[in-house]
Amino acid sequence: MPRSQKNVNFIDQTFTVVADILLKAFPTTKREKEAFAFYRDGMSQAEGEYAEALQNYSEALRLEIDPYDRSFIFYNIGLIHTSNGEHTKALEYYYQALERNPALPQALNNIAVIYHFRGEQAAEAGDTQASDILFSKAAEYWREALRVAPLNYLEARNWLVTTGRMTSQ
Repeated sequence: MPRSQKNVNFIDQTFTVVADILLKAFPTTKREKEAFAFYRDGMSQAEGEYAEALQNYSEALRLEIDPYDRSFIFYNIGLIHTSNGEHTKALEYYYQALERNPALPQALNNIAVIYHFRGEQAAEAGDTQASDILFSKAAEYWREALRVAPLNYLEARNWLVTTGRMTSQ
C-alpha cells in the first residue's frame, strides 16, 4: 500500500500532501519526480518498516542523479542500519552521504555517536587505548558537525568541553 494511504498522524499527512503538491508544481523531469516519490515513500522508516524503506531508497538511488539529493538518501539508509544496530554498514552509508555533501551535520553527528558508543564499549572492556582512539574520532566528527551547525548538538559540545576535546589534539 502506498505510504500516502497509510499515514495516520497529522505531520506525516501534511508532509505527504505538501510533497505531492510541490512535486506537481515544480518543473522537473519524470525521472526526478519518480526518484522523489521513492524517497518520500522510503520515509516510512519512521514507522519501522525498514525493509520497505530500503527498497524505496534503493529505487530512489537508481533514479536520482543529483549528488546533494543522493546524500540524503544515503544518510537515511544509514539511519536504518543504525536503528538495526548495524553500525559498520551505517558508517559506510554516512560516509557516502558526506562524499556527496560534506556539510551534512546529521551524518557527521551520527558518525560521532557510533564512534563514541564504540569508545564506551572499549572502555567497559578495559581497552583504554582503543577507547581513546575511538573517542578521538568521535570528537573529530563532532567538532566538524559543530563547525557546520554551531547551534546544534549541545550534548556533544558539553562532552567535548568536559573531556578537553573541544580543540583538535
